[in-house]
This record gives sequence, C-alpha cells and structure tokens, in this order.
Amino acid sequence: MPKSQNMELSVKHSGKTYTIPVTQETTTQAFKDAISQLTRVPTERMKVMVKGKLVKDDTDYVALANQKQAVMVIGAAEALPPPPTQQIVFLEDVGDEGIKSDEPTGLINLGNTCYLNSTLQAIRAVPEVHQALKEFTPSSSPSSSLPEFRVTNSLKNLFVIIDNTPNAVPPLEVISNLRTLAPQFAERDQRGHYAQQDADEAWTQLVQALRAALPKNGEEGSVVDRLMSIELTKTLKNAETEEEPETTSTETVLKLECNISGTTNFLMSGIQDNLNQQVEKTSATLGRNATYSMQSRISRLPEYLVVHMVRFYWRRDIQKKAKIMRKVKFPLELDLSDIVTEPLRKKIQPLNSATKQILKERDARASILKRKPGQGLDEEKKKRDEEKAMVEGLVKEGGLTNGEGSGMYELTAVVTHKGASADSGHYIGWSRVDDGAYVPAEHQRWAKFDDNNVTFTDANKILSMDGGGEDSVAYILLYRAAKI
Repeated sequence: MPKSQNMELSVKHSGKTYTIPVTQETTTQAFKDAISQLTRVPTERMKVMVKGKLVKDDTDYVALANQKQAVMVIGAAEALPPPPTQQIVFLEDVGDEGIKSDEPTGLINLGNTCYLNSTLQAIRAVPEVHQALKEFTPSSSPSSSLPEFRVTNSLKNLFVIIDNTPNAVPPLEVISNLRTLAPQFAERDQRGHYAQQDADEAWTQLVQALRAALPKNGEEGSVVDRLMSIELTKTLKNAETEEEPETTSTETVLKLECNISGTTNFLMSGIQDNLNQQVEKTSATLGRNATYSMQSRISRLPEYLVVHMVRFYWRRDIQKKAKIMRKVKFPLELDLSDIVTEPLRKKIQPLNSATKQILKERDARASILKRKPGQGLDEEKKKRDEEKAMVEGLVKEGGLTNGEGSGMYELTAVVTHKGASADSGHYIGWSRVDDGAYVPAEHQRWAKFDDNNVTFTDANKILSMDGGGEDSVAYILLYRAAKI
C-alpha cells in the first residue's frame, strides 16, 4: 500500500499557530482530537472553521493543506497538565529507515486513556497479530468504512510508528475510532474531561474489531480466531430429577473468566468456579422452574489464552464498579489439562506430561548455569534441540492439530489496575521482553508500560501483583502456549 501523503495544516487558536499533520485517512474527529491535545480545548466545546464555515464530517484535510488553507479554532482552553517527558511522534515523522532503538516504546496518556495504553501494549505482545496488521490493507469495498475496519487500520498505523521510533507515541487515531465504534469510551466526567474506562471492555472491543476486519482463512477464520478462540463443551443437567436427559452444546469464547469469591485463593479455582455453575431455567419434565448444573470444559485450546480477573462488581449505593481486593495468586506457568474435556485430555496427556517434565528440568539446569556463567551453553543448546525433537515426535505420534497443544502456558503480558474502582485509578501494561523461547522465572525480563514511561523489572514483581489492597493488581492475564 502506498505511503499516505505527508501534509500539514496550520491551525490558529487564541493568537497561536499550531501545525498538525494530516493524511487521506484523517477523520474530522481525529483532527479535532489532535487540536484538543495541542490547545486543550474540549472537542465538544470546539468550533473548527475554514473560510468562515464549520468543517464537516467528510472534510478532505489533504485538499485543505494543498490549498494552504488556514484553520481557525474557537473555544476556551482548559488548564494545562504536566507535559509528556518524551517527544511526541506522528506517523509522518517516521522515515523509510525509521528511528527505532532496541528499547520498548511507550504511549502518551491523552487524558484518562491509560486503560487503552495498557491494553494496546498487551495486544502488541502477540507477534502474530502484529504481523497480520502489517499485512492489512483496507479494501475499497463499503465495509472498509465500518468502525471495526477504521479501528484496525488505526492500530496498523500506530504500530508502524511504534516499530520505528523510541519516543512515546499518542494513540490519537485509535482512540478517536474506538469512540466511534463504542460511544461509551467518549463519556465525560463531571468536569467535562474524558472519563476513565474499563480496560477489559477496551480489550474486548479492540479484539472484536480485529476479528471482524482482518482477513479470514476459510473455516479457521481470522488470525484472532486461530490464536485466541476457545471452544467450550457445555453439559446441562437437571439437578432435581434423573428423568430428564442431560444436554450438550458448544460455545466459542475469546477469554476465560476468573470469578473471585470470599474463598478464591488461586487463579485456577476462580476459573473452575466460572466453568461450573448453577442456573435456573424452566424444566419441561417438571413443568416448573428448576435448578440445573452447567459444566463447561475446553474442547479446543487456544494458542494465546486470555484470562479476565473479575475484580469489579456494580454497587448500587455508590453507583460505581467497586473493586474486589482479595489476593488471588496466579502462576507464570499455567496447566489447563484439568479443565479440558475427557477426550481432549487423553489425547494431549503424553505431550502435557513431557512438556511439564522438560520445563522442570530446564529450571534445574538454569540454576546450575547461573552458578557457572558462560559455561555449558553448547550442552544446553544440544539438550534443547533434543527436547524439541522429542516434542515434535509426540505431536506427530498423537496426531495433534491446531487447538490440541500440550495444555501448558507461559505468562507473557499483564494489565494491572491500581485504585478502588474500574472507572477510576490507573492501568499499567506489563510484557515479557525476552526472546520467546522458554525462560526460567529467575531470568525473565519484563517491561513496565506506565503510559509513556517504560522501565524494567523481573518476574517476582509480576507475581507480587496478586491483590490484597488498592495497589496495582493483575486484571487481564495473557498466556501463550509453552514453547519448547
């Protein structure tokens, strides 16, 4: 796809002139959002005029730039926040060679958008989605103007910038299109500022947009379907009579929920609570409402497992989503073999056992190598090649296909929340930044994405964010299938 034309428009407000880059993809909302970030004039109180007339939704900003038209902005500015500590970079600033360093890139907070920034960093932890966005080309069909396609294209543009600059980037186009797709993200607080939002809801909207817009591959669906879809087989049984036969159905979901009750101490127990529920429905056999036991088990494993820690619930007395502070421990390595269907368990059991044994042995060898730095590296490489060959043999022998992996997963990204409610506080993203192969916990390196501020930590810090107070606590967990 040819590179968007690099143009600039002069914007005048209160005696000052600003320059805003525009492309053929620039929407009026995105243009107003960019003006708002520079002038601090809220978009709903802003009048944007060219030649004395208000701009329209279909205004061609590249044409205006070609005509060297001046844009006038009328509206009162709000108080200035502290400026970002890093230079803001736009797509037009990135040349063909790029200006990227090896360090991860942060995202500018545009005013209560930490929920979005942290979620975007988690999405970037899935390289296959990143690659699919690189290859994404909007078509000329009417569907390309749908909000899902505009969100996907803005993600593509944003990731291009991130890939080519070390400086913090403002996700202006993404937030503008997200607010069009889901107007809840355009809600304002009592002071007229954009309100804080729920990161899980942002994750859901972004992933669903990618699922709809990215190319489909037959029955496999989009890259989102292939990587993240979980097939659940559900068994429904009447708990009040043996005369009614149980029924079985399947459902495809893109994440698991971890319920948190007064007795939940571990991630897996919370997931199991969600998969085993009591429901009330009308019984044709009894001719009245009855209690049913509904048990769900995984019949297709994802390549990437998303777990939503259900930490918020609606409190009528305060009219807010209150936070469940309870400490719930989660592992760096997660075994799902206990919550798959019996046929799938039997099929993956040899690979599951072998993978757990390999990971255990690698941890032991890593402890030895740590005491002897620089020694035994050739032997370790040889051993890993042997382990990989053994795993490939088990996959072939068992006839395992996509969705039938080992059931073992490694934590690769986390979104945390700090504060007392979903619609307040602060979200932070955390991602593994090592080489992708299995790395023992003591050697893992994690990046902390606190909006534009990027620092580094270790796995112990990640595991410590398991709750117990208003400090940062894991809210979204992203696991990937263990790589041998």
